[in-house]
Order: sequence, then C-alpha cells, then structure tokens
Amino acid sequence: MEETKTSVSKYVPFVLIFVAITYLLLVLFIPAVAVFYEALHKGLGPFLGAIQKTDFLASVQLTVIIALIVVPLNTVFGLCAAWVLARKRFPGRTFLISIIDLPFSISPVVAGLMLVLVYGRNGWFGPFLEQIGVKVIFALPGMVLATIFVTLPFVAREVIPVLEEMGSEQEEAARTLGATDWQIFWRVTLPSIRWGLLYGVLLTNGRAMGEFGAVAVVSGSILGKTATLPIFVELAYKNYQTEAAFGAAVILALLALVTLIFKEILSHRTGVRE
Repeated sequence: MEETKTSVSKYVPFVLIFVAITYLLLVLFIPAVAVFYEALHKGLGPFLGAIQKTDFLASVQLTVIIALIVVPLNTVFGLCAAWVLARKRFPGRTFLISIIDLPFSISPVVAGLMLVLVYGRNGWFGPFLEQIGVKVIFALPGMVLATIFVTLPFVAREVIPVLEEMGSEQEEAARTLGATDWQIFWRVTLPSIRWGLLYGVLLTNGRAMGEFGAVAVVSGSILGKTATLPIFVELAYKNYQTEAAFGAAVILALLALVTLIFKEILSHRTGVRE
C-alpha cells in the first residue's frame, strides 16, 4: 500500500507541470503567437505599411505623451508617500495604505466612470470647468487622470519595503554630521532605494502604456485624436483593419516583452522573487 502511494506521488509533480504548461499554452503562448502570425504572415511590407498610417502614429504619440506626464507625477507621489509611510507611524496609516492600494482592486472601467461623474459636463465640477473653458473628459486631461489613477500604487508599493529594510540609521547619521534633508535624500536615501524605485517606475510605465479600460471611458475613443495604442487596436479591429490592429498589437506585445526583461533584471537587483 505504501509503495503504491509512493509511486503515485512520483507522478504528481509531472501532472502538475503538464497542467501548468498546458494552461499557459492555451491562455498565453498560443494567443501571443497568433497575434504575431496574423501581423507578419503576409510579410514585413503590409506590417510596416500598417504601422506607418496617420491614425496609428497619432495613437503612439498620444500614448507616449500620457506616459511622459503620468510616470514622473506618480514617481514623485510614490516617493513622498513611501517615505511618509515607511518613516512615520501615525493614526490612519493603515487606511492611507489601503487608499493607495485601491486601484489594484477597483475595476478600471469603474475608475473611468468615477472621473466622468466628477469632471464630466454634468459632473460635480463640470459646470465650473465648462465656465472657465477647461475640458477634462474626452480630452487629454481626463486620459491623464485615468492613467494616474490606475498606476498610482506601483512606485509607492515598490519603494516602501526597501525603505523599511534600509532603516533610518544612515539618514540619522548623515543628519548628525550636518547634512541637510536634501543632501540626505540625494546622497543616502536615493542610492539605497534606486533599484526598487526603477522597478516601480518600470511597472508604472508599462501599465500607463497598456491601460485600456479607464482611458476608454474618459477618452471618447476617437481615432487620430483621443485613441491611445490599446484603443487603436480595438477600433481598428472593429473597423476590419486587421493588419493595422495586429500590427499595433505586436508593438504593444514588444513593449510588454521589453518591460518584462527589464523587470526581471531589476528583480534580481532588488532581491525580489516573484
């Protein structure tokens, strides 16, 4: 009986590995290969032609602009929030951490709807914004706000553990020697957290460029004007522009691949193990 159990247990790891590999093939690998195949099976000519169209280039430009705005803003916020949460103990600290983590649990579509309810024409601030001539929803500001919301936690969540592990002894020693707060940050704190910070920035950038749900709600999804690269993929596919859709999807996949490579490099640097 014991020998039977032993022989059965030997096969369990192989069965689990087979199930995991099959699952990944069906859900991730085969669909990814299909996207690359559909984009490139007619040759590089149609692919290059599709990604040189005006609407595609406009979507890439808009995606890059949003990322260039969002990533620095959330990096500054994440650093400030991480320092406060790692160095200070105060009432409501746990609640503040939960608020920062909120974008992880809330649907991006709901986040976009919240922005519409607040900044839309009939929203809380809508009449005031319309009066001063500021358009938020269906314009770049709304898309930036939506992307800021969904990428808010990444830098803070990556830097907080690094700051807690680092402790405050080095900073206190530098302050005792007469260093200013700015000098302490640049010469002591930042070098110690640089890999965790870069890891968070990388995740923020990857999510900013790939976000669809929240941005789709607040953008209006107008090709050439308010369509980011993920939105362009959906609109092009719905309009039967399959070469353009799959070409844009390949670009997004390559961006994700580059992000994954750098993520793994920074994981080893920071000692993070997924």
